[in-house]
Amino acid sequence: MKTDRLDVNLSILFTELDLLERPAAAKAAGFDRVEFWWPFETAVPAEADVEKFIRAIDDAGVSLVGLNFYGGDLAAGERGVLSDPDRAGQFAANIDVLCEIGERLGCRAFNALYGNRIDGVDPRAQDEAATESLVRAARAVARIGGTVLIEPVSGIPSYPLRTAADGLAVVDRVREAGEVDDVHLLFDLYHLVTNGDDPNSVLDRRPEAIGHVQIADSPGRGEPGTGSIDFAHYFSRLDEVGYTGHIGLEYKPSGASTESFGWIAS
Repeated sequence: MKTDRLDVNLSILFTELDLLERPAAAKAAGFDRVEFWWPFETAVPAEADVEKFIRAIDDAGVSLVGLNFYGGDLAAGERGVLSDPDRAGQFAANIDVLCEIGERLGCRAFNALYGNRIDGVDPRAQDEAATESLVRAARAVARIGGTVLIEPVSGIPSYPLRTAADGLAVVDRVREAGEVDDVHLLFDLYHLVTNGDDPNSVLDRRPEAIGHVQIADSPGRGEPGTGSIDFAHYFSRLDEVGYTGHIGLEYKPSGASTESFGWIAS
């Protein structure tokens, strides 16, 4: 695997370091590209904190190629706020901050976690709120040449998008509702395989809908080689269908982060 296709997700790798030290650590490990989940505790962080984040990436000499919208309290099990009708304003406020970071750092891929189902709230109302929020997000990031990514996720029973088909249904719904093209599937091999989906099906039928790829082995979410996913097969298939974008390393290293990259040269 050529490292120029790979980027390191610094919200899950190099966590032995403070967040702002991680871009430089990734550069020292040989990577020129990084991605993050939303790196702040709030949807609208202090301007000084945004400046520190941008400066850490600039000073490290790496490029930011992927960034999540605010997703709520991930540690508590939240996986997005955009489908919660009561938090639409919070998500809308986050869009402006995210676009500022994306424009200044050249990032163009933005993952919008859909949000869990909420007890007592009609799923149809959540889907309507999600569609409105995602149309708003897609129109905003389109102004800087970006795309919104929709991700199926494993491990959270109340998260409604589990398969590539679930994600693509949202992609198609948002594109039609907003007459926007800048919405794509986040093709995460770990989540799809863990949920029992067949990643080959989307590669066969809708490869053009893939906007970004992330990898971790399954089971366990470790680096390739710690589970049973045939990465050589999927890397070959991605080449065959013409995917030329980045591949994000979004795994939990089995040891020190710097010692988890040996599989790349194999």
